[in-house]
Amino acid sequence: MTVLETTSDVEPEAPVPPGPEADDHHVAPTAAAQVQRHLRTALRWAVVIASTVAIFSAFLLAKGADPASVLESMWKTALGTPDSAGETFIRATPLLLAALAAAVPARAGLFNLGGEGQLLMGAIGAILVANQLDGGAGTWPTLVLMAAGGAALGALWAAIPAVLKVATRTNEAISSLLLNYIAGLVVTWLCFEPWKDPASLGQAYSRELTGPERFPIIWGQRVHAGIFVGLVAALVLWALLRWSTWGFKLRVLGGNPSAARRAGLAVGGLSIAAMVVGGAMAGLGGMIEVAGTEGRLRPELLAGYGFIGFLASWLARHDPLRCIGAAVVLGAIAVGGSGLKITAGLSGGAVNILMAVVLLAVLGWGGRKAEAAR
Repeated sequence: MTVLETTSDVEPEAPVPPGPEADDHHVAPTAAAQVQRHLRTALRWAVVIASTVAIFSAFLLAKGADPASVLESMWKTALGTPDSAGETFIRATPLLLAALAAAVPARAGLFNLGGEGQLLMGAIGAILVANQLDGGAGTWPTLVLMAAGGAALGALWAAIPAVLKVATRTNEAISSLLLNYIAGLVVTWLCFEPWKDPASLGQAYSRELTGPERFPIIWGQRVHAGIFVGLVAALVLWALLRWSTWGFKLRVLGGNPSAARRAGLAVGGLSIAAMVVGGAMAGLGGMIEVAGTEGRLRPELLAGYGFIGFLASWLARHDPLRCIGAAVVLGAIAVGGSGLKITAGLSGGAVNILMAVVLLAVLGWGGRKAEAAR
């Protein structure tokens, strides 16, 4: 069985074509049934949250830390003040776009593990455009062109494993994963050689983006207008996947590739398109990071973001709207964990334990839900 034939996010029933007529295939539930369903959902989520807190608290106790003080510190660091909430939104934006990079291919039964490399290539594409413009355009034309350059290079990077999948049946999960390391090497070379800032001395990074090359600050000292780009991208993708013919074809392909071929769908073209759109989303995330938060390219830029975004996509079951919430939750955990070493003597990597517990709890709940539905 190939990865293309493996899917976990497509519902077992046959997909209904998009359009208003799709509602005629379902019988509207009664008000009582809706209330019961909402109550069961709320109870499940309460169990998920409680079990997650309990398991992480047990881990903290084993490490000799006070769970109550650690959790309180994480809350204050991530969401306790307007500035800390802004930091969470800044962190969540590239995570959201990395999640979308995994969610779109997943609808076609593909695994895009190359979000990290596509983020980096998006950052490279944005700086490449900025260098060519050299401040010769206004703020918004510059940012639009930088976004187009970042999305284009991210899409091109994602197209490599997609074409290999279609042409040679190479596993796209492995090839996209390996391309992350190549992208990292490209960034390191650019920072040490052609794009190195002469003023960087021992550090290696590119020149700082300035003026029209940066998103305007809208909140506090760091929160920039780029955070809205990820929200708009998620809404547009949700509408495309839910209501467009292209989205319906992706669901058919992800649900049953053999049936898609028998129906005459262009399986290869749809697979490549899904990966390319996902890569464009990650490339956009890389552009937002350099034009909004970082302001320059450096070797350790966006380290780990692609893999956390992949987890966010799975938490959201590859639904673009749910990816927003998943990205905010994981972003808050990442920001909240930044002060653990000071408050509890724990490594910042301890938040990875919490992320893993959240993922297992949510997926476990979803698995039981699907089992009960059968």
